[in-house]
Amino acid sequence: MKKLLLFISFIAFSANSQTVSLQSFATGFSSPVEIAHPVGDARLFVVQQGGIIKILNPSGVVNATPFLTLTSATVLSGGERGLLGLAFHPNYATNGFFYVNYTRAGDGATVIARYSVSANPDIADATSAMVLLTIAQPAINHNGGTIKFGPDGFLYIGMGDGGFGGDPDNRAQNINDNLGKMLRIDVDSASPYGIPSTNPYVGVAGNDEIWAIGLRNPWKFSFNRLNGDLWIADVGQSAAEEINKIASPLPNTALNFGWRCFEGSLTYDTSAGDCPGFASTVAPVTQYGHGSGRCSITGGYFYTGTMYPNFANKYFFADYCTAEIGYLSGTSSTITWALNPAGSITTFGEDMNGELYAIVSGTIYKTIDSSLGMNDFNKAGLSFYPNPAKTEIFIKNETETAVSNVKIFDLAGKLILTKSVANEATPSIVIGALSSGLYLISIEDLTGNQYKSKLIVE
Repeated sequence: MKKLLLFISFIAFSANSQTVSLQSFATGFSSPVEIAHPVGDARLFVVQQGGIIKILNPSGVVNATPFLTLTSATVLSGGERGLLGLAFHPNYATNGFFYVNYTRAGDGATVIARYSVSANPDIADATSAMVLLTIAQPAINHNGGTIKFGPDGFLYIGMGDGGFGGDPDNRAQNINDNLGKMLRIDVDSASPYGIPSTNPYVGVAGNDEIWAIGLRNPWKFSFNRLNGDLWIADVGQSAAEEINKIASPLPNTALNFGWRCFEGSLTYDTSAGDCPGFASTVAPVTQYGHGSGRCSITGGYFYTGTMYPNFANKYFFADYCTAEIGYLSGTSSTITWALNPAGSITTFGEDMNGELYAIVSGTIYKTIDSSLGMNDFNKAGLSFYPNPAKTEIFIKNETETAVSNVKIFDLAGKLILTKSVANEATPSIVIGALSSGLYLISIEDLTGNQYKSKLIVE
């Protein structure tokens, strides 16, 4: 049975000895599907499926005026279609170029287009559109959506297999079709784009844009911002959701992720007679089945931040249907699941420092670690009440620990409040000035030892 603890803007769930938590950061979005940011920029750009990109500032405030608005005359939205992807040029700070992936009004084709920022850094130039690439879509689903610049400076485009079910036209294995592929183009060498000379099908049979084949619907993929590893979460058909990892430096040889011949490591459909042996495909790092209500993977990020050491060496992702967040540790293929509140997780995001965010049913949350030495408090025989609290808390000391002061920190580690309590029999701390949310409380004894716990302010 799923158990949920929901306190104000704080959602927590345990994963073994580690506690992964979500803290509400921003609301007011309509069908958000992507979070992106330019290199070195503290702002987050939130993509709404209907065609709007909004700017979310580090303070949690959303700009009233959208960064970009694409109307229904341009974007066909609904189901798995709409404005789906956003990537900023690595040199955005100097050239102002950014790229979007959307479903075109009228025929439902996938369009990759370039736009420019205006003289106002918070507003794009809506008249600056230049279409780079158009790919016809035979169905309304499996459009892919994510676009990202890789460590090689090329733009990677995740394309689904064209929809329906089971890839009936066998597009993912067809090297003359851009569907069911990871494409790689050079946006700098030619107009509207060039082909990297190292793409595997250049000069031989097959579409020049293709970097890898055999994908069903890579809705979300990401690069490790520090070492360039590529993580692809490929949505499964009926039995397996898979996670693939390609270590950096990324190879220039043809890669085949196996679909529709294989679904994860399972044989799916080899009737076309063009299937490689499984050993010749890129085997997933791990996969999971459709039991317990799980049915569709939402890829995330390998944690590269510094705020939560317990998150180090972990790749975070989610299942869309159950809203569970899971992670892989190190080189392990074992998934650790953590329970999330009811809703759906459409995407993850990371900021310029590698700290993680998740969108749950339209609300943007910070992904945090709330374990942070929580057992120290009780081990020392200390406690406080009430928790959650509104205006005041009281410290209870059941041992001979000589308490000297109390400190309260926000989740970024900033000291918010401190009070000396050395001479108080029952120390109390007024917290009425604190905003609602999750904090850390630390009690220090006369010898300098610190004991920590969580404080929830209503």
